[in-house]
Amino acid sequence: MMAHSPVSARILAVEDDPLLAGHLQADLMRRGYEVTLSHDGSEGLSLAEREDFDLVLMDIMLPGTNGLEALQRLRQRRRVPVLLMSALGDEQNRIAGFSQGADDYLPKPFSLGELSVRIEAILRRVAYERHEQQAPRSDEGLSFDEGRSDVSHAGQWAGLTPSEYRVLELLWRNREEVLSKPFLYQQALRRAYAQHDRSLDMHVSHVRRKLQAIGYADARVDTAWGKGYVMVQVSP
Repeated sequence: MMAHSPVSARILAVEDDPLLAGHLQADLMRRGYEVTLSHDGSEGLSLAEREDFDLVLMDIMLPGTNGLEALQRLRQRRRVPVLLMSALGDEQNRIAGFSQGADDYLPKPFSLGELSVRIEAILRRVAYERHEQQAPRSDEGLSFDEGRSDVSHAGQWAGLTPSEYRVLELLWRNREEVLSKPFLYQQALRRAYAQHDRSLDMHVSHVRRKLQAIGYADARVDTAWGKGYVMVQVSP
């Protein structure tokens, strides 16, 4: 039984392999999505910046502009969810992808069924977060804005990615409590924990650096060695 896609969700697929691109387009359109294809990184970036898509699928090894560079430039202007696809499935490329703001990473080869499940999960999450958008709330000098997935302090925005925001928000709601890596992966990164996956560590490192950059020092994220992470209040 085929899952129903969100009504007329628009997907941009940037893939230079014409055979795979054709399969992607045919399968996703069969599932009810509106799909635009691009075979070049520079063209794909231009389309993603210019038009309103609900999701961007992007290969890493692309002619013109590679996927990681395109993602980095896209994140300066748009918060559209991006799922990276790559035959480069090693840890370094996964970390690079997530550090540039990717929402998910799918190593090749993959089944179209798995791709569809990943897409549905991202779109469900985005729809839920839009539904849950609240007015900015302020907690002890740190203001959380669900709508823009960011926090501010003393009038300065931290510039968090959506994944970084979810990690920080979860740690903040559970201050002084150690949250395990598997729990944070499941709840904040929305995927299973793998022992050699360092993307959570990368997100936490970025959160620390960005909070420091806006001068927030009332609480900090500490490492609970062998367990996970905990947000602790800092005594004045």
